[in-house]
Amino acid sequence: MTSETLAQANPHDPLAAGFPATVQGRALFWIAVAFSSFQILTAAHLLDMPSQIVRAIHVGFLMLLGFPLLALMRGARSQIAALAWAAALAGVAVAAYQWVEFVPLLMRAGDPLPIDIAVGVLALVLVFAAAWAMMGPALPIIAGCFLAYCLWGEYLPSPLNHRGYDFSQVIDHMAYGTEGIYGIPVYVSSSFIFLFILFGSFLEKAGMIKLFTDVSLGLVGHKQGGAAKVSVLASGLMGTISGSGVANVVTTGQFTIPLMKRFGYSAGFAGGVEATASMGGQLMPPVMGAVAFIMAETLGVEYIEVVRAAVIPAILYFAAAFWMVHLEAGRMGLRGLNRAELPSPRAALREGWHLLLPLGVLVWLLFSGYTPLFAGTVGLGLTVMLILGASVALGLPAGVIRTLFWVGLGLIAAAFLEWGIWVVIAAVVGLMALCAANKGGRETLVICRDALADGAKTALPVGIACALVGIIIGTMTLTGAANTFGQFIVGVGQKSLFLSLLLTMVTCIVLGMGIPTIPNYIITSSIAGPALLALGVPLIVSHMFVFYFGILADLTPPVALACFAAAPIAKERGLTISFHAVKIAAAGFVIPFMAVYTPALMLQDGGPLASEIGYPLAVVYIVFKAALAIGLWGVAVIGWMGHKLALWERTLAVLAAAALVAALPMTDALGFVLVAAFVAQMLLLKRARV
Repeated sequence: MTSETLAQANPHDPLAAGFPATVQGRALFWIAVAFSSFQILTAAHLLDMPSQIVRAIHVGFLMLLGFPLLALMRGARSQIAALAWAAALAGVAVAAYQWVEFVPLLMRAGDPLPIDIAVGVLALVLVFAAAWAMMGPALPIIAGCFLAYCLWGEYLPSPLNHRGYDFSQVIDHMAYGTEGIYGIPVYVSSSFIFLFILFGSFLEKAGMIKLFTDVSLGLVGHKQGGAAKVSVLASGLMGTISGSGVANVVTTGQFTIPLMKRFGYSAGFAGGVEATASMGGQLMPPVMGAVAFIMAETLGVEYIEVVRAAVIPAILYFAAAFWMVHLEAGRMGLRGLNRAELPSPRAALREGWHLLLPLGVLVWLLFSGYTPLFAGTVGLGLTVMLILGASVALGLPAGVIRTLFWVGLGLIAAAFLEWGIWVVIAAVVGLMALCAANKGGRETLVICRDALADGAKTALPVGIACALVGIIIGTMTLTGAANTFGQFIVGVGQKSLFLSLLLTMVTCIVLGMGIPTIPNYIITSSIAGPALLALGVPLIVSHMFVFYFGILADLTPPVALACFAAAPIAKERGLTISFHAVKIAAAGFVIPFMAVYTPALMLQDGGPLASEIGYPLAVVYIVFKAALAIGLWGVAVIGWMGHKLALWERTLAVLAAAALVAALPMTDALGFVLVAAFVAQMLLLKRARV
């Protein structure tokens, strides 16, 4: 299948195919390799440059690779391809100008020259054009509205107006310094996000998808609804490191969706399971689609604090997805796959356990207080060492010599704790030299080279979105627009916290339509996060609230990007898949609200329950209540609990779940009474059948 055919088959991810085997394709391939190499060199401090220059070069590479690659993948006419290359070179020129004029630009900050304004306008036009070409009109239109507000917001009626800003001041703010295009989103993209995307790319090349899939098949493939449970487990595991829910859908979904359909699930349900699990991977530590690092950077807290808030809700989310597919399998009479035909999880782990080592080291470093940049660099270095070391080991005699080689390599890897990243770099260079000496080793080097190119390609939409979303953040820092919206939410919340949460949820979902999770989180957290904090919602809980609904926007009609990405694989309408996904992901809609009223669900202090019964008991109580509510919701939606439920029984389950979601003593008591009534009804029916 050609790259053009693949791009047409999956219009939601035009970069899904590999680099075309043409002159342009090879040139872009090597540009991608250079892009990744530059990011590794700066991350490892082998190349030390001011942060502003690194950000400018990062955006320059995004332009240089993005424009022509999109044109090539979409089979654009020669005139469009030429225009794409012109835009790419213009992006390089903007980056070069930022680099060459770095010190003079600092000296004349706030008083730009005409050429500064011209280059700044060009930078803005290129970022808007790249985002439109890469992701469609949604994000550029939103960013354009914010930019227009900067320029003409003074003419709006109070309280929406601002004092007014000169054109040159707006361009200077947006195109230079660290507030606009080159703000915190691009800083995070050029350091943490790119590095972790590369980390996932190397693990994928090393066989991580196969390991996750084989382990998942062996563990749950033989259970009731086994095929769908495999999808939940494998896609969730891969989603924790891939960083992109949509990309995860089109990779693991190629295997899991056809497997579920063969097993007997409907095409819509199969696509919904895959989309739900893939997007949920971004909720599960350690990587969380890189949002964990942005959140920690934004809030000024340790990474471990973000993980602590995320872990219980993420477990509940996947437990709910497991429960939903289990009930659907029971309703349809679907039994497990033949155990004899499934791979052994022990054998899969015995063969690929070494792939988990870099992930384990990464998690340990992050939890030990090391910076994400250091942890990601070391994790990536260890992954490369494993891939190259495995190739070298195959050329050694089995037995003692091969064992000694691995022990020695492990000691060298552990030495980075004493002597730093240089030990890992030296080991990688040495292994590359050994691999270059034989055919098998050279093939491994090719795999590593391809992982560099694929990582850069995968990073394109996220990086470009981060550059454009900087304009939105820049507008709010320049004009104070976030305060206006925040005051409105606070005003509503003083009358009803629930209504303000509902308004925030709708805002997140609307903004998230067609916008990747990371920029959606950055936008909504900067607008709604402070407002929720002012209403007494704990800081991390308020940010997790908007993060959750930013993710669920990719499952919610009418846009439902993850569901439409699954549509060509499932051979079903995207909207049909979306309705199933919303049903399966019900936990994601409930958990944020429960956490606001009872922060103990996210292991945070505060809330009336914790003050009344104590923090540890509050955690146990709210987790139990959330699990019960989610379980009842699943029973009500699927309409099955060992037998087909009558409408009144489903209604009883819905009412019990809804009562448990609220945080009032009266509603809790009512909820438990309804739960008892429902359980009693199920037991009576079971006894009657016996």
